[in-house]
Amino acid sequence: MPPIHIDEPPARHASPAGTPGAPAAGALGPARDITYLRVSVTDRCNLRCQYCMPEEQEFQPHERLLRYEEIAAVAGVLARHGVNKVRLTGGEPLVRRDIARLVALLKAIPSAPQIVMTTNGMLLAQHARELREAGLDRLNISLDTLHAERFVRLARRPGLQAVLDGIDAARDAGFQRTKLNMVVMGGINDDELPAMLDFAAARGLEQRFIEFMPMASNDYGHHAHRVPLAEIRARIEAHAPLVPRPRGSGPADTFTVAATGARVGIIAAISLPFCETCNRVRLTSDGTLRSCLFEGGEVRIRELVRTGEPGSLEAGLTEALDFLRRVKPPVHAGHGHAQMNQLGG
Repeated sequence: MPPIHIDEPPARHASPAGTPGAPAAGALGPARDITYLRVSVTDRCNLRCQYCMPEEQEFQPHERLLRYEEIAAVAGVLARHGVNKVRLTGGEPLVRRDIARLVALLKAIPSAPQIVMTTNGMLLAQHARELREAGLDRLNISLDTLHAERFVRLARRPGLQAVLDGIDAARDAGFQRTKLNMVVMGGINDDELPAMLDFAAARGLEQRFIEFMPMASNDYGHHAHRVPLAEIRARIEAHAPLVPRPRGSGPADTFTVAATGARVGIIAAISLPFCETCNRVRLTSDGTLRSCLFEGGEVRIRELVRTGEPGSLEAGLTEALDFLRRVKPPVHAGHGHAQMNQLGG
C-alpha cells in the first residue's frame, strides 16, 4: 500500500495580539464522530478578499490538484465511515472547469450524502442551473457588503452586481434554503448588519454573520478588528428582536427574527469555539486531509489516492480518518497559520 503521511499537530504558537490562547496540545483524544467533509476543489479565486488571501498569490499547479474522480473516491470511502454531508469550497469552486461533473460524481455515491457548495457568487449566474440539474442540494453565497465601492475595497476586485445576479439565478434555478454569509469586520463593514439582514429576508435567504477569524492570510487581523458574538447579536437585536432557536450540530447560534420569522445565524468560532462538537474534516485541493481550520494534524493522501488499489485506498483512508478523529483539538488556538483559500474556509 502506498504510504500515507501523518503530521502530528504542531506545538502551539503564542497567540497574536488580541486573539485568545488555548491549552497546550496533549495526547490523542477520544474518537469523534465525523459526518461532514469540506472539500477545497481549488485554491484559486476570482476575488482577493482581505480576510481570505493576499492580493499577490501563487497557486497550486493544476497537476497537483486532485482530479474529480479522486475526490469522489475519497468521499466514497469516508461516506462508508459515516460522512453524510460534503461541502465544495475553494478558493472559489466555480473557477474550476466543469465543476457540475464533480457534483454528479458525488451524488452517485451509494449512501447519497448531501452535497452543498460555498461560493462567492461571481459565476453563479452562468452555472446555477447546471449545478441544480447535477444534483447540488444547497448553496451558501458569500456577500460582505451591499456597497459597490466597498466591495472593491474588500475583495480587491469589482463584482457586486455579478454576485447579486448570481443570487437571483440561484433562486430561479430552484435552490431553496440558501444561506448568505457575511464576515463581520470591525471598522470595515460592521455598520451594514441591519441592511444585510433586511436584504436577506426580502429574498428568502437565511443570513449568516461570521465572526472574523485571524489567519496568516489576513495578517492575523491587523487590518480589521473582530466584532465578538455578543456585540453582533446586540446590534441585530437593536434593529430586529430575535428569538433563539435550539442549537443544532452546526457551528452557528441560530435565531428567528420575531417580526418576520426569518432565520439568522451567528458563527463565532473565536468567541464561542465549538471544538468539542466539531464533526468535520477538510480535504485540500492538493490532497491533504486536515482535522481543523486552525491547526493540525493532517494526513497527506494524494500518493495513496493516485497509486493505490481500491483495497489499499480503503485501508489507508480508514487509518487516516481514525487519526483525524482523535487529533482534533479540545479547544483551538484562536488563530490559524495557513491561508483561508488553501483550506476551504
